[in-house]
Amino acid sequence: MSTMTTRANGPDFPAELRRWRTARRLSQLELAARAETSQRHLSFIESGRSRPGRTMIIRLAESLGLSLRERNALLHTAGYAPVFPESDLDAPMLRPVHDALRAVLEGHLPYPAMVLRPYGQIVAANAAVDVLTEGASPELLRAPMNMLRLMLHPEGMAPRVRNLNAWGHHVLENMRAQALRSPDPLLDAFVEELRGYVPDAELGPDHLGFAVPLRLRELDGPGELRLLTTLTSFATATDITLAELHLEAFLPADEATATALRRRAAERS
Repeated sequence: MSTMTTRANGPDFPAELRRWRTARRLSQLELAARAETSQRHLSFIESGRSRPGRTMIIRLAESLGLSLRERNALLHTAGYAPVFPESDLDAPMLRPVHDALRAVLEGHLPYPAMVLRPYGQIVAANAAVDVLTEGASPELLRAPMNMLRLMLHPEGMAPRVRNLNAWGHHVLENMRAQALRSPDPLLDAFVEELRGYVPDAELGPDHLGFAVPLRLRELDGPGELRLLTTLTSFATATDITLAELHLEAFLPADEATATALRRRAAERS
């Protein structure tokens, strides 16, 4: 059975390949070396003088560091059917993944952790995430809840974030880096929305960068929680839905925070 499909109107493959190579700031020689082909062959592909097979396109897309969704799109511009499936989150084939993620979330207690879709949409979270959501407007807590909006919105966590300037710019810089790597008008619009919630940065002589612990005021007292974040992605996934998920886990940056979170867990049980 043929793997070819009818190409929709839009950019053709040579133009898309050149666009991605330029966006990644790679020369033809560099990309050819990564894809284990010759610069001459790549030049012929980019000029439309040579028609690449599906395997070569997948190798080029992988060498460019494209997401699975972007690899499918590049295949489409060349007239090939997509090779990476996109399952529904509730599909039976993803149930073992759901169960494993739930075990990871529960195992991270008494510290907050959540599973997110692209651009901060929460898929699942453990009970300790209430330390982040308490006091927020009910509008921001309705499904599908967006963690990034909740963090920076003036009716969300923002009034409790004591280093909103630095933390907010840390979030924005990560989102801008993602937008540069995988351009998307929806992401650009979301970054602009978030930027409107963050005060302008005032960088002093002691500035060490925006990768700083989150300093969060406890709602029920004068205490301060200092939290570090870790991100885990599913780098070897071949399903788009799974590949686009990531686990965000918060860890205490000091013993006082660890003690406070353990106390909250005891009160919750």
